[in-house]
Amino acid sequence: MQARLERFDRLDRRISQAMRRIGPWLLRISLGIVFIWFGALKPLGLSPANELVARTVVWFPPGVFLPILGAWEVAIGVCLLLKPLNRVGILLLLLQMPGTMLPLVLLPDVCFVHVPFVPTIEGQYIIKNLVLISAAIVVGGWVREPDGRSSAGAQPPGA
Repeated sequence: MQARLERFDRLDRRISQAMRRIGPWLLRISLGIVFIWFGALKPLGLSPANELVARTVVWFPPGVFLPILGAWEVAIGVCLLLKPLNRVGILLLLLQMPGTMLPLVLLPDVCFVHVPFVPTIEGQYIIKNLVLISAAIVVGGWVREPDGRSSAGAQPPGA
């Protein structure tokens, strides 16, 4: 039984080390892809979020604001894909996120079935941005590592 536990422990350590090594890189790349993808849809009129954005940002015409927002999101994604620009991408992301939360305050009838504990699908879409903010913080924790090594000795590929 002890031998099995030791084998499991060794396997668990290898898996954990591999996750530590590739996790930050995968997180950065996946964030970049998501922002480029979702941003590119906005000026094309294909984003399911366009109506919500237009209903929230009533002080700008959607025909003007949506292309700007889309370009902003594509810029975030490109900056996250290009490691030397990660700080810029994280800054742009953190500047954008308060605006993404506006519908929760300005359109509670759209975002909640029962305010504030039962979100609609739109509310869930917005609330999940907390995960994007957290992911950006994790990516930001790696920007000062020129060779991609963490203090724990893990190295993400592509750094």
